[in-house]
Amino acid sequence: MKTILFITILVTSLFSGTLTNEFPTKNLINNNIPIIDIRTPPEWKETGLIKGAIPIMFFDQRGRYNVRAFLDELNKKIDTKKPFALICLTGSRTKILGEFLANELNYKVTNLLGGMMYVKGAKLPIVSYNR
Repeated sequence: MKTILFITILVTSLFSGTLTNEFPTKNLINNNIPIIDIRTPPEWKETGLIKGAIPIMFFDQRGRYNVRAFLDELNKKIDTKKPFALICLTGSRTKILGEFLANELNYKVTNLLGGMMYVKGAKLPIVSYNR
């Protein structure tokens, strides 16, 4: 009985997603974990992006979203079987999206607390968005 319970827990943990919350740091940025910036193009232009971040808009300026379009783009840009991080302006939109991705799709996601506001205050590397 204990063996069956252990195997069930092990298999479940292999296929369950996780959401962690961390403040952005140079180590995390340099750790080669993909960082997905889910803000809008005007936000990217206004503040720039974390160096190496991949811009994929989730919520538009009116708060609407298209999950399928986002996931299609995400799957083109990264391997979603591996951990990745999400960033927005303050961390509130990424918390919502991160919970969905971890709980519903079993992704291993890190929500970057404080978002770009924290990044700017911490003087972490930012690059311009010019598209």
